[in-house]
Amino acid sequence: MTVWDRPEPPTRPVPLDRERIVAAAIALADEGGLEAVSLRKVGARLNAGPMRLYGYISTKEELFDLMVDEVQAEILPEERPGDWREALRILAHRTRQAALRHEWLADLLGRRPSLGPNGLAVTEATLSALDGLADIDTVMRAVETVSAYFNGAIRREIANLRAERATGLSKRDWQRASGPHVTRMLATGRFPALAKAVHDGTDVDAEESFATGLDWVLDAVAAKLTRSPA
Repeated sequence: MTVWDRPEPPTRPVPLDRERIVAAAIALADEGGLEAVSLRKVGARLNAGPMRLYGYISTKEELFDLMVDEVQAEILPEERPGDWREALRILAHRTRQAALRHEWLADLLGRRPSLGPNGLAVTEATLSALDGLADIDTVMRAVETVSAYFNGAIRREIANLRAERATGLSKRDWQRASGPHVTRMLATGRFPALAKAVHDGTDVDAEESFATGLDWVLDAVAAKLTRSPA
């Protein structure tokens, strides 16, 4: 039985429900990451003992599932775009924006599919965008490919943001600090392709990099769809 199937216990002296528990857990995670979330800490924020919470949530994993499902509501678009590319593009960008608001989400992306109502709605929106364009196996591989790209790109971006905070160095500061070492290594002539990238490549911000990579992946999916009969 999933946490969504299990009924909540009746209200007791300190009013509790899963909605309040999840909201408190998300607030803790937004402040200090997933390591800041425990049933004891959530209970303390709600002025309730941790044993009270076990009537609503059995494990921390269930709590994480509920937190992810709550944030999935932020990913669902208000309206369904008519074009499949635009639909997948919007879902990818909204996932990135949700992860930037809730950095802990990056640590939970790519796990087993969310079975909560919002997670199922996101999956439905994703699959329905490609419905009728190819056989279901092709659609599933297309969805997996797009998801693998934006999940990985989001995790990389969040990792860089965390590194900036941990070191106190921005990307530019880190590049300047690493510059002498990189210059010495490139001067050996052992890394000509890397030297070309460093000297001639254009530096772009995370948002532009994400959008460009996403468009390239969607181009590849489009090419596959045109070759796959529905």
